[in-house]
Amino acid sequence: MKAVIVRSHGGLDALLHEEMEDPVPRADEVLVEVRAVGVNHLDLWVRRGVPGHTFPLPLIPGNEIAGVVLEVGERVDHVASGDEVVLAPGVSCGVCAPCRSGRDHHCRHYGILGESRDGGYAERIVVPRENVLAKPANLSFEEAAAVPLVFLTAWHMLVKRAALRPGETVLVHAGGSGVGSAAIQVAKLWGGEVIATASSAAKLERAAKLGADHTIDYGREDFVKRVKEITGKKGADIVFEHVGKSTWAGSLRALARQGRLVTCGATTGADVTIDLRHIFFKSQSILGSTMGSTGELIEILGHFEAGRFCPVVDEVMPLADAAEAHRLLEERSVFGKGVLLP
Repeated sequence: MKAVIVRSHGGLDALLHEEMEDPVPRADEVLVEVRAVGVNHLDLWVRRGVPGHTFPLPLIPGNEIAGVVLEVGERVDHVASGDEVVLAPGVSCGVCAPCRSGRDHHCRHYGILGESRDGGYAERIVVPRENVLAKPANLSFEEAAAVPLVFLTAWHMLVKRAALRPGETVLVHAGGSGVGSAAIQVAKLWGGEVIATASSAAKLERAAKLGADHTIDYGREDFVKRVKEITGKKGADIVFEHVGKSTWAGSLRALARQGRLVTCGATTGADVTIDLRHIFFKSQSILGSTMGSTGELIEILGHFEAGRFCPVVDEVMPLADAAEAHRLLEERSVFGKGVLLP
């Protein structure tokens, strides 16, 4: 099969397009023909490398995968050859207490496709049977590949960690990103009033079409001041934070009393400062969040099937152009998701 593989960390030229042996499923695994794979910031970290973290190189990136079942192991009976599927991006042991209580993303052996084992930048992939879910029939393969990681992340942050309630105000940073565009939709489904930031008028317009009630151009406006104006000086009940250093201080200032800041990333840097007096005087909470359970993803796919969510696909490119897809994501030229076709 053809695949894009990272053998050593580096720039765009670290993405090598090569011929590789086809993977073979074991008894409890499924061989899937990849029809589409989403491009994520995690793929950039896999390519570049992360100080203090070891990736199991050589590694095929890609964690948001949609495709068709080619072959199933003898202990697999919930899918069959020819089924159209979407893959849960998280892999866990399946037998520990967190896994058996529906918190598989808290498993101490938890990993992500394309990060701890080979992912979907390839024509075929083998995954555990637990990762194979039915693709919503109303989604194309390209659309389905824009869903699993970003919507699962946004859902878990807002619904499970921040416990969003109807009528609360949610500040979503980088509403034009994959996880940001998902967060807008999740917050609206749960009755939130959404304030979305973005870097251009075009992105703000698209964020509004997704459901954002208010938009802020963070390059031209002071987002803290605008949030206070919109909320009558109260601040946002929830801040959806994944940008990191460049927005962190402002995010805390924009947070209401008893507000919750929930974060899943630090794309502009992780070195931030906190004035603890503001946190305890205002009874605020800072919540960390990574991924979500497979059960949550199944619930999310049901909302797609019902038409309550829509995938946000911007660029669709051949797998051979993976380097260009990375470049566009790094330059923040993509609204929502870029998708590669093997």
